[in-house]
Amino acid sequence: MRIYHNNRCATSRKTLALIEEAGESPEIVEYLKTPPSEAELKDILNKLGMNAEDIIRKKEKLFKEEYKGKELTNAQWIKVLAKNPILIERPIVVKANKAVVGRPPENVNELL
Repeated sequence: MRIYHNNRCATSRKTLALIEEAGESPEIVEYLKTPPSEAELKDILNKLGMNAEDIIRKKEKLFKEEYKGKELTNAQWIKVLAKNPILIERPIVVKANKAVVGRPPENVNELL
């Protein structure tokens, strides 16, 4: 199990706590320090069953200033997310061939 985590985010911390309380020891990826590559993002999105635009944090200042109202292809959004990991919704938890966005944190129960 792997969690794409931001320790400054309360929701991300709650999701990690639920995982640990269930007895799992996930690999913790601090994605702002170690951003996922475009290939990793494609894999994560396949496991989520989502498009790149579905995991964009639309309230982020960067999104509002640079990308709001732009119509990009899925591949273009993946490039944006790889270059600007702050725009990736958090946390994302991956286990085997499935992934969930931990908003709300209880979504992670699908993987436990």
